[in-house]
Amino acid sequence: MRARGFTLMEVLIALVILAVALSAATRATGLSADGATKLRERTLAGWVAQDRLTAHVALRDWPEIGSATGSADQGGRTFDWRETVSGGPNPYFRRIEIEILVPGDADHVVFKLVGYLAKTSS
Repeated sequence: MRARGFTLMEVLIALVILAVALSAATRATGLSADGATKLRERTLAGWVAQDRLTAHVALRDWPEIGSATGSADQGGRTFDWRETVSGGPNPYFRRIEIEILVPGDADHVVFKLVGYLAKTSS
């Protein structure tokens, strides 16, 4: 009479398949968490850039042509920003390019926003 059950080889193959599947699931979970973190960072950086441009509009200021830098807090995080104001053929418009950077890394732009201001008569 033959004994019923799995052979050692069948058990080992099943364990290898299970290990590969669990490894793939762990990697997918890690990539998903990393993607969520990057999305959160870009969203917060976008809010900082929009705040900078909206502040110019709300204050009705007329920034000088040139560059400015600073930092802003958003969502419990600090971002550095770089703002470049340029003119054009029409002297009543200013182009504002706002780049949001990772603090301490001036080469890593997280978000970039370009907007325009029109000079209003006072």
